[in-house]
Amino acid sequence: MKKNTSKTGKITDETLIARFQEGDVQAFDVLVRRYKDQLLNYVYRFVGSRVDAEDIVQETFLRVFKNKHYYKEIAKFSTWVYTIAGNLAKTELRRRKRRKIFSVSNFVNEERDFDIPDSERNPEQEVDSSIKDSIIQNAIDKLPPKFKEVILLRDVQGFAYEEISQILNIPLGTVKSRVNRGRLKLQEDLKFLVENETNTRG
Repeated sequence: MKKNTSKTGKITDETLIARFQEGDVQAFDVLVRRYKDQLLNYVYRFVGSRVDAEDIVQETFLRVFKNKHYYKEIAKFSTWVYTIAGNLAKTELRRRKRRKIFSVSNFVNEERDFDIPDSERNPEQEVDSSIKDSIIQNAIDKLPPKFKEVILLRDVQGFAYEEISQILNIPLGTVKSRVNRGRLKLQEDLKFLVENETNTRG
């Protein structure tokens, strides 16, 4: 007998999408609440624009709503929804490239408010954390898309290699190779960016 709840007692995503397929719109609302913020964070880091990220996440949920019957429980719901969001993000990047307006550093001018503030931080810690986050995001943003997407899914979103393989529809070995190469590239870029930031502030 298939379980409808997870170990924590929460109704599973797969149960919710099944209920939605049967006409329960409230189940869809629960899925939106569960995934809205994490998808926004993922897409925002991918495309570097808050406005575009919000549009892409909205379009993602619209497609889930319209195409709910295409989902089959041979994969996790999270795999399906991240696949949709990732494809839309990549389409946006290709569109920008065609228009020659893509900038690898445009996120710097964006207002960043997706992180939960820590009330125990003092202002100096807050500034240092903001600088560090900006440096890391700068390095991630400079990665080629094929490396950026696996780094975001693995190291930012915390997906297992197997699920990343399903989301991106690439072999497991390719996922691991791209993660390793992406991390090496990040280390190189971060070393340069940290040194540059230190010299600038010094």
